[in-house]
This record gives sequence, structure tokens and C-alpha cells, in this order.
Amino acid sequence: MSQRCPVTHVLDTTGRDLHAEASVLRTRGTAVRVELPGGVLAWSINDHATVRRILTDPRVTKSARNHWPDFIEGRIRPDWEMISWVAMDNMVTAYGKDHIRLRRLVGKAFTPRRTEAVRPLIERLTHGLLDSMDATPPGEVVDLRERFAYPLPAMLVAELIGMSEEARVATAKVIDMMVDTTVTPEQARAVLSDWRGAMEQLVAEKRAEPGEDITSDLIAARDEDGSRLSEAELCDTIFAILGAGSETTINFFDNAITQLLTHPDQLRLVLSGDASWDDVIDETLRVESPLAHLPLRYAVEDIELEDVTIPRGDPILVNYSAVGRDPKLHGENADDFDITRRDKEHLSFGHGPHYCLGAGVARLVATVGLSALFERFPDLSLAVPTEELEPLPTFIMNGHRALPVRLTADVPAGVGTR
Repeated sequence: MSQRCPVTHVLDTTGRDLHAEASVLRTRGTAVRVELPGGVLAWSINDHATVRRILTDPRVTKSARNHWPDFIEGRIRPDWEMISWVAMDNMVTAYGKDHIRLRRLVGKAFTPRRTEAVRPLIERLTHGLLDSMDATPPGEVVDLRERFAYPLPAMLVAELIGMSEEARVATAKVIDMMVDTTVTPEQARAVLSDWRGAMEQLVAEKRAEPGEDITSDLIAARDEDGSRLSEAELCDTIFAILGAGSETTINFFDNAITQLLTHPDQLRLVLSGDASWDDVIDETLRVESPLAHLPLRYAVEDIELEDVTIPRGDPILVNYSAVGRDPKLHGENADDFDITRRDKEHLSFGHGPHYCLGAGVARLVATVGLSALFERFPDLSLAVPTEELEPLPTFIMNGHRALPVRLTADVPAGVGTR
């Protein structure tokens, strides 16, 4: 086929307007060549139907060590700003039989039965965080991201993998840096070293004193043919569970709460029972995917799309910010948050062989957390206009630096609305 000469779009590393950038990319084509930090080129896939195809195409892999020539041949620096996303050796980056083997091992921790067994832990953590906010004086501004949206999923996943609170707090700073696309090469190198060191320490502790947790289970795990996780696969898989299970859910809470507070009519629908929390979850994931651009996949061979050919070995980004709002699927009001819309189809949990194993846990913590929050604080309100909420400095994640709210409607004399 004839291939147009692609124009490269330089991704905004500050993430200051993810949806505007996603709209621009979507109008430029199904696949658009983009420039990542460090001058690395990749393809952003912006069309819902094409993303579904890419996510199930056996010619697309997530393994840099097997299918990215620039990485294999040393042209990607060890301090590249996004090195942690490609240097991992786990089920997220595995290919073929290795992916099946690792996914089978990890999947044992996320069966429906084990997911439901986590409910009491989620409820305990949720009510503990809400209790800590109960004493907030009327009218005082609270950062709900810091006090609720961030710690709830982070504490939950840490408990599931058997990580201490002290270690969780230290590792959380590393994860925050990993998703920040404004980091320097020096910071990127430190991030890779720090998270691997933290996981090696956790594995050593659990090997010495096993517990009732995912890490201990994986250490002891064997799959059907008697093989086990290598040490690198073990450490990197635990980190993937920690990062994916916390960071995405943190931003989900941030976005869901923001949308409900700015659409009070829809909040009333769910509180009255005329809509469900599942409606809220799916519509939030569609219109405000916690993941904006997910790095990286690679073309195992040339892949022909409708308007371009992605050459063998080229890296690929899935543009979740664009596909959730694709007007070809959701119509001209695709940008609108509407929990009553009939079709809330989204791909925020992925699709195909890499579909999120923890989706059931994520839905459970979202339902428990949101319902308890709005039951405890029915007069919850934003403390600033939405346009003053500052985005995270990243094109990978979609969330805010802070979520300032007032928990009650009672504002003492002399306290302004801002």
C-alpha cells in the first residue's frame, strides 16, 4: 500500500491538557507518529476500533527485549526518561508462552472468590480514612486526593502484597516519579534502581518470613510444568501489581469524585438508586481514563492500518484519552459525562491477553469507596473551580496534583467560598 509521510507530533510532557491533545491526535489519523522524551519516536493509536484490534493482534508485543531493535541494540540510554516502562521483566512485558506462564501464576491471586474475600479489608481501610476526616472543622479545605483517593488503593495493594506501611510510603514516591514524564535522565535512572531495590528487599523479607499475601504465594508458586518465576520476574511482577493496582485506581477516584461533584444531578441519580455505582465507574473510565497514553508496545512485523503502515520494530502507544471519547463510537456528545448513556464501552481495563487481572478488585474498591464517601459526607463540594485543578505532570496518567474539597456545607462566618 502507499504510505503517507507522517508528521511527528511532540507529546506535551507536562500533560496540561490531555483531552485537547488527544482530540488533535485523533483528528490527525488512526495512528500518528509522536515524539517521546529523549527524542524517541513512537506511534499513538487514537481510534477505538483500531485500538481493540491492536490489543488483540499477535503481531503486537510488549516485550522491548525481544522486539524493539533500538532497545536491543543499545540505542535507548539506560537513563532514558521512560526506561522503567521498558526495562521490566514481568507478565506486563512478556510475550507468547512466557506471558501465558506468568499470567497464570498471578491470576491465582485475583479469582472472583479471592476478590470478594478482600471486601472486609477494603471496608476497614475506607472507614478508617473517613474516620480520620470526621474531625475536620466546618469550612476547612481538605485535599481529598491526599487524604482519600491516594491512600485507599495504595494501602490496599500494599496489604495484598504484604508490604509494610513504611515501605509503601517510600515506594509510593518512586511510583509517582515513574509516571512523571517531566523527569530528568538522572531521576529516571534513580527510579529504576529504587523500585527494584524496594522489591528485592520485600522478596527477601517474605522469603525469610512468608505470610498470607501475594508475594509469599508467588515465591512459592509453580505452574503446571514445574517451572517457577525467575528472581527478576518475581520482583518486577510484584512491582507491576503495586503500580498498576494503586496508580490507576488513585486517578479513577480523583476523576470520579470530580465528575460527580461537577454534575450534581447525576450524583443525585446514583444516591437515589436511579443509577448504579457501576454506571459511575464505567462512565468515568470512558470519559476520564486514568491512563492517558500507555507505553509501550512494539510491532513484531509491519502492520498495515487504514492510512499508514507501522514498520516492524516501531514502538506503539495506546491513546486511552482519545479512544474513550471517540465520536465514531459515542457520538457528538462523546466528551460529556453522562452516567445514563446506554453505551459506556471503554478500554480502560485493556482488552485481549493483557486485560487487567485486577479489574474485579478495582471495581470493588471503587464501589465501596465512593458509596461510603458520599454517605459519610453528603454535602461534599469542590473548594475551587474545576479549571483551577492542576493536572499531573505526565502524558501517561490522567489526574490532578490535588483535589481540594469541603466536607460539609457549614462554613463559619468570615470564611469565603474560595
